[in-house]
Amino acid sequence: MKNFHIGGVPEHFNLPWYLTLRDKSYTKKGINLRWKDYYGGTGAMAKALREKEIDMAVILTEGIIRDICNGNDCSVVQIFVQSPLVWGIHVAKNSEFQTVEELKGKTAAISRFGSGSHLMAYVNAENLGWDAEKDLDFEVIANLEGALKGLPEGNGDYFMWEKFTTKPYVDHGPFRRVGECPTPWPCFVIAVRNDVLENDLDSVKTILDIINETTADFKNIPSIDRMIANRYNQELEDVREWLSITEWSQENLNASQVQRIQETLLHLELIDSIVPPEKILFTF
Repeated sequence: MKNFHIGGVPEHFNLPWYLTLRDKSYTKKGINLRWKDYYGGTGAMAKALREKEIDMAVILTEGIIRDICNGNDCSVVQIFVQSPLVWGIHVAKNSEFQTVEELKGKTAAISRFGSGSHLMAYVNAENLGWDAEKDLDFEVIANLEGALKGLPEGNGDYFMWEKFTTKPYVDHGPFRRVGECPTPWPCFVIAVRNDVLENDLDSVKTILDIINETTADFKNIPSIDRMIANRYNQELEDVREWLSITEWSQENLNASQVQRIQETLLHLELIDSIVPPEKILFTF
């Protein structure tokens, strides 16, 4: 039995992994795949990949590409979710801010530097024509739980996180959503450490084959909407809306997508230079 460790956020996007693990799909193929939830998101997973705590990660596209450009020795082997991630822009329920425009120059609460919440604050600033150097400030709050506690206490003025994950906290407090910011590219990819690809490519292929078979038919699983609603404390109508706009993928990024993401990161001064796509993408 071969041991593999994979990390991901504990959100509804990753339910296909739970289903395959529950059904012991990997064990049947001689692979002991162990899942670890990373509540700190992209930055925490990128660190875990660097430190070889995990072999693979289901991670935000822009976050892992930035980290690879900055020296993380891993590769993107596949898109996991093709559709954009819709980031909600949240303030505390009792906040004085009513619009996204009012947040110019205010402090964004982020899970950590290099995280999705950090990078998307720059994308949002770019969309609104803000000066990233003058109009952005940050306060680290660790994760969603940190934001739920910290934002009402004045630790940061706004917080960006996936819209449907935070919907219960918008419906019942302590958040109020003032805007949205979708990613301009596929939102989640699967990244694997390069030494793992060199030493056990067959097992990586097997893992991808299993998860791809599940995601290809995921929306057709009977009562999948109710399962998601119950497991992730979501309203059924919200889950159905989310399913209608979410598409999984069994393909990898292409060179033009990698170029576009890097150009955005370079423009926002989040990387120092653009690297060739083959330094980022692994081709089977």
